[in-house]
Amino acid sequence: MKQIPEKTMIRYVLLCAATALALCFSLPAYAQEVLKFNHTDAPSRSRDRAAQLFARKVAEYTQNKYRVLVFHSGQLGGDSKSVEQLQEGTLDFTVTATGNYAGINKSLNLTALPFLVDSYEQGWQFYDESTWLKTQFDLLPEKGVRILDTWEAGFRSVTTKAAFNTPADARGKKIRIYQNDMLRWVMESIGFQVVVIPLSEVYLAIQQGVVNGQENPIDTISAQRFYEVAPFVTLTRHVYSPIPLSVSEKTWKRFTLNDQRAIKRAAHDAAVLSRIEVRDNDERLLIEMQQKGAKVTRPDLAPFRKAVAAVYDKARGVYGKDVDLILIDSELVRKTVK
Repeated sequence: MKQIPEKTMIRYVLLCAATALALCFSLPAYAQEVLKFNHTDAPSRSRDRAAQLFARKVAEYTQNKYRVLVFHSGQLGGDSKSVEQLQEGTLDFTVTATGNYAGINKSLNLTALPFLVDSYEQGWQFYDESTWLKTQFDLLPEKGVRILDTWEAGFRSVTTKAAFNTPADARGKKIRIYQNDMLRWVMESIGFQVVVIPLSEVYLAIQQGVVNGQENPIDTISAQRFYEVAPFVTLTRHVYSPIPLSVSEKTWKRFTLNDQRAIKRAAHDAAVLSRIEVRDNDERLLIEMQQKGAKVTRPDLAPFRKAVAAVYDKARGVYGKDVDLILIDSELVRKTVK
């Protein structure tokens, strides 16, 4: 048998080693696990941009172990359906208004109490430090959902087909809300008749006269172009409405401790972007909407505060001491953050 030259053998061994090393480094790309993230915002809007950042950071912090696939505009279902899918383990992440988690923890309806905070900075401290809210969020994992961090959507305001400046203007008018008992009481106390409609159907419902208007944060009003069919934008700011990011508990339990830390870190990075962007974009979006025909009004809020005053006592009749506990935390924030 002809003997292979020593130099040729060395080159062959080095080539095999290099090939094996390259295969080792390429394996994570093929073994990468896909995680599904569904939300109801339009593509490239603030919620979607935060979701895309979250996806990139998850890949970065886990060395490409996971790929987060983001579905926008409710492609995998509306907000309530997304929470249900998290419980079932058929969806990995969603981000939605706190009230949409009330289906699995009824007390979270209380986050839609009117005028809890007056500014974004107060809202951020409330969501980050409220003892009552942390206790409520800590109850969710046993129901299949875990809150990772709180992103921003803003303060809810009203858009209507006709001018709306005082509670008296709401009489006889129908307004769309999402399914949330507290929000129902707030809008009814202002004078509206409420109709529950999925977000994706609101534009057409207003256009066809099913409802006379809707209420949402400025960012959502702009993203969904509700000002086109309900051009009177009235900045009532009646409810602070951030959007907690959540993960399926079934998914969470599959992660290693290091993976969990990485996911939490990515969630927080995206939360910082979301909060600052939404806060800083409010005035710009209002100007853009005005340039497209919207009529923006900043009403005297005193009549609205007076109209909703009875909601607190009504809530006490259903939720008991939890009402006063959340009000204690919100009052503390209002005193310490100006």
